[in-house]
Amino acid sequence: MKLRNGMILQISKAIKSDAKEIIEYLNIVGGESDNLLFGANDFHMTVEAEENFIVNLSDSNTSALFIGRMGGEIVCVGSIITPQRKRIAHHADLTISVKKRYWGLGIGTGLMQKMIDFAKENCQTEIVHLGVKDDNIAAIELYKKMGFIEIGRYKNFFKIQEKYSDEILMNLYLK
Repeated sequence: MKLRNGMILQISKAIKSDAKEIIEYLNIVGGESDNLLFGANDFHMTVEAEENFIVNLSDSNTSALFIGRMGGEIVCVGSIITPQRKRIAHHADLTISVKKRYWGLGIGTGLMQKMIDFAKENCQTEIVHLGVKDDNIAAIELYKKMGFIEIGRYKNFFKIQEKYSDEILMNLYLK
């Protein structure tokens, strides 16, 4: 996809050989804002565990890990995960992150659209849900633009340096 700055973003499903680079990416973006569930160098997963995670997802028609690259560099990561329990298998949990120096270029929109299209195409997912820190205004605006609506709040979900923040819970209804 062509971005606002004219550069090309290539979004694809992650493969096993991406594991080490994904971990490195996550440890960087964790320190670029307080919007994720972990901080800088706080994503503690072994390469082998990440490889297994990717391989397990690659066998799924309803769950996937996506990466976006520009010039060979991972600039965004998103996941859409569907539980295996039959009674809740019509739900999917979505996460997304973008490297800070690439904010505002349309990368988040492109990655979100790719994951929503994936959810629509699998013919099983009916509800996509996510959580967002209440002061992450840019993300909230993106999610609303993509059709998500607020369904509730988890009071004091985040505690960062002794300061509490709520998590806004949002859903996208596909059916």
